[in-house]
Amino acid sequence: MSAPSEEKKGVIFAIMAYVMWGLAPIYFKLIDEVGALEILAHRIIWSFLFLLVVIGIMKKWDDVSAILKNRRTTLILLGSSVLLCFNWGMFIWAVNSGHILDASLGYYINPLLNVLLGVMFLGERLKILPGVAVALATIGVVIQVVSFGSFPVISFCLATSFAFYGLIRKTIAVDSLTGLLLESLVMLPMALIYWYFYAQGPASNMLNNDTALNLLLLGTALVTTLPLLCFIAGAKRIKYSTMGFLQYIGPSIMFVLALVMYKEEVGIDRWVTFGFIWSALLIFTFDSLKGMKKRAAVA
Repeated sequence: MSAPSEEKKGVIFAIMAYVMWGLAPIYFKLIDEVGALEILAHRIIWSFLFLLVVIGIMKKWDDVSAILKNRRTTLILLGSSVLLCFNWGMFIWAVNSGHILDASLGYYINPLLNVLLGVMFLGERLKILPGVAVALATIGVVIQVVSFGSFPVISFCLATSFAFYGLIRKTIAVDSLTGLLLESLVMLPMALIYWYFYAQGPASNMLNNDTALNLLLLGTALVTTLPLLCFIAGAKRIKYSTMGFLQYIGPSIMFVLALVMYKEEVGIDRWVTFGFIWSALLIFTFDSLKGMKKRAAVA
């Protein structure tokens, strides 16, 4: 049996990432008695330590050193770390404040933003059907703003921060592990300062917590790093627009969780917006599948 192509590997990595992200709200709901910023601090600190161990086992310190010697790459990773920190914090707050549907909508919007960013920054062509899909999504949001007087702020914050993060990581030649380690290193001082000086919740002193809570806090490292590493590995191997096609596995899982497990209400404004975006994604899916069949026939 022949080894899977790089594109197939990329698809597998992407699917794994989006399934894990789709299920992430379940995990963060288990520790919703801890404040969102405090959970964010734990995500950053334990993710950094976990990545240190992985880098050490894989003996990739030369890669880390090479990146640090490249001023341009280091500055770019500084920017991507800011976007990543914002996205992590916003997602935790949304989930634990009863806004899983807003998070779901954000990650439904994200693949369509990926299409626009691919056209604007990566030289990818915007074909007719993807253009129609982007227009439908835009119409859905405009109707919500004009008719219902509400703008999906949480959704757009999540969508834009992660879309630009993915774009940045795709355009620099940085290994996924070392890049994420350095991004975590950038965020680490802020996390430590917040945890030591400002975190005042009952769980801020881990010596006073029960074992289960501490294990869950430590486990944020795995919940954070595993899907992100899969995402970065996938983004390096397949077209950015294809990543967008696969991405709505995650928000679909979130949508079901919000309705079935956490009983969030869907107002008429949300149904209208979701309806337009689902229609856009159906068109986008049809076009992506058609393109994949053409590429397979040529190969």
